[in-house]
Order: sequence, then structure tokens, then C-alpha cells
Amino acid sequence: MNGRLVEMNLPRFPLLKDREMKELLGKAKAGDGYARDRLINCNLKLVFNLVKRFQNRGYELEDLFQIGCIGLIKAIDKFDPSYEVKFSTYAVPMIVGEIRRFLRDDSPVKVSRSVKEIAYKIQQVRDVLTAKLGREPSVGEIAADLGLSREEVVNALEAAQTPTSIYETLHQDDGDPIYLLDQLKDKEDGDAPWLDRISVKELLDNLSERDRLIIAWRFFEDKTQSDIAKKLGLSQVQVSRLERQALKKLKELMEKSG
Repeated sequence: MNGRLVEMNLPRFPLLKDREMKELLGKAKAGDGYARDRLINCNLKLVFNLVKRFQNRGYELEDLFQIGCIGLIKAIDKFDPSYEVKFSTYAVPMIVGEIRRFLRDDSPVKVSRSVKEIAYKIQQVRDVLTAKLGREPSVGEIAADLGLSREEVVNALEAAQTPTSIYETLHQDDGDPIYLLDQLKDKEDGDAPWLDRISVKELLDNLSERDRLIIAWRFFEDKTQSDIAKKLGLSQVQVSRLERQALKKLKELMEKSG
């Protein structure tokens, strides 16, 4: 991956310190073209790292890198210092969202216009809430902001997805990854035939009772790791570790079952 990107002969720029980042963002906001260009060049590594998540999708990584750069530019132009979050925290969902929109719109699976419009609004609200909260918003928070039910939000998100591994990392902030498994439905309705062969219940039965509870609360009841930690009398760090271990075991079991 890194070798292929190096072959693009892109210039290398040092990472910016927080103080320099803030100064350049302020100048770029005021119309300084040099500051804007420097922000773009010095954040190319961030785009490199995010593009890695979209390997084996049938697209050239260099093309996805260019799409990711569009997301980076949008993040620079739209960033507001009043958000009181780091630029990278704001930019990550913008870059990932731009790549995912490209994959969605270029997908051979056709989705109705109304569902696409809802999915687009969800992405906009997700970006705004991420900047406001400093973290990825939950499905419930997005639904409340849009005045929709959680089911409508999940359905729109699922329709906009490109079929892939349920353990793909969609977003990671401070070591707490958000997986595609977050969007699994709790019953079969024919909308996602690629999941028909997977018995989630049978996989979960292979976990300990505590791990089953963590997975159920985390991914099916939309609870945060902090909420789960309080219920189990553990720290958030311990819950995060147990969650990763449980997901790793589920992935191994799924691979063994084919």
C-alpha cells in the first residue's frame, strides 16, 4: 500500500503541531491561499492512512486517494475553530464520508432517490454532530436530530452501503473502533441477502455470558462503552479491550465456518 502511494511521487511535508495548525486554519479561513495549500500538503498522510480502509474494493487506491483529498479540502474549507475540536477529529469523517459516497454512488446496486436523500442528510448530520460532540454520534442521536425513527436511519444507511465484511472498521477515534456490525439488523427481512448464511445467534453462543452481554448492549441496544462499564462495574478501557477480543473471536469463528 505505502509503496504504491510512494510511486505517485507526492511531495513529503512534515506533520503540523497544534499551534501551527490553528494558525494556518485561521489564515486559510481569511483567504490565504498559501496557508490552505500547506494545510492540504501536510495532511496528505492522514488521507493515506484512511484510504487503507478501502483496499480490495475493485478500485485503484490512487483514485480513492484523490477522492479522499477532496474530502480533506472540504474539511479545511468548512472547519470552524469554534467547534473546539482538533482538526483531525473533524477531518476524518469528512474524508471517509467522501470516499464512501463515491463508492455508494458508483455501486451497481441501485437505491431509490428518496432513500439516497435520507442517507445524504444522515451523512450531513453525522458530520455536524461529530464536530459538535467530538465523537461519532450514535444512531439514536442522528435519528433524533432528523426527526426520524432509528429504523429509518438504519435502513437508509444499509441501503447506501456497499456489501463488505461486517468487521470492517468504519471509524476509529481514540482507540474505540466503530464496525459495520453496528448496522446489523436483528431480524431477516430480505434487504441484505448476503447475511442470510450467517447465524449471528450461533456465533454469539460461542462467547462467554459477559462477552455476549457486551456485544448485545454495544451493537444491538446502542449503548456506549461507558454505559456498559457502569453496568458491569468495569472501566471503559476494560470494556473496550473485552469488546475487541470478543469481535476478534467472532471473526475467527466466522472465517472457520466459511
